[in-house]
Amino acid sequence: MCIRDRYFIEIWKAVGMKMTNVKFLWTSDEINRRPSEYWLRVMDIARRNNIPRIKRCATIMGRKEEEEFQVAQALYPCMQCSDIFFLKADICQLGMDQRKVNMLAREYCDDIGVKEKPIILSHHMLLGLKEGQEKASKSDPDSAIFMEDDEKAVKDKVKKAFCPPGVVEKNPVLQYTKFIIFGYFKELTIKRKPENGGDVTYSTYEDLEKDFASEKLHPGDLKPAVSDAINRIIQPVRDHFNRDPEAKKLLEVVRQFRVTK
Repeated sequence: MCIRDRYFIEIWKAVGMKMTNVKFLWTSDEINRRPSEYWLRVMDIARRNNIPRIKRCATIMGRKEEEEFQVAQALYPCMQCSDIFFLKADICQLGMDQRKVNMLAREYCDDIGVKEKPIILSHHMLLGLKEGQEKASKSDPDSAIFMEDDEKAVKDKVKKAFCPPGVVEKNPVLQYTKFIIFGYFKELTIKRKPENGGDVTYSTYEDLEKDFASEKLHPGDLKPAVSDAINRIIQPVRDHFNRDPEAKKLLEVVRQFRVTK
């Protein structure tokens, strides 16, 4: 088990995952046990699809279809597609950026006459916190909130986040509000000075968005509320990494891996 895998498991433990109901499989170990089965499947997927179809899966590697395409990049979607069948996955739960390769797996079922296709659950991809970032970047720590970020880091990142008054489209602060905060707390209270309208509690994201779009709600009031809510959500993770000696050592190693510009 690599350090990254152990780190993810510690995160899941911290947020309450019941480890007795979970079995982790490492694809590398499974492939080493049955290499012929795996690679024959990869080659079969490759021979049943043409280059234009595979290029449509380029987004899983952070690439665009029109970019220069290397042979190795053509093989990667075939490998990821093979993983689904090799691990006998009934449900594929991944981000929208992985949707095309998941659909490739369903199409492959038609090719080989398999009626029970994998179920695809594609979740929304949060925008990066900076202007113009379609998603978070591993090379830019300020582009996202990490599960073990301390309270100050969360506040600083949200404070600097792209959030122009009245602009809803591609606003990362509103996305965090909609997809994380309202999904967790079901409501959000904005604390304001009396001259700015006083405190207000929103029980639906739609009401909050409407006030933000009309500029009844200012980013300067929204951002502190978002920071506080996120900090409450991830506090159990911080506590876990602070209290568990092994988890704490693991986090120190992971932080050394992070690349900054």
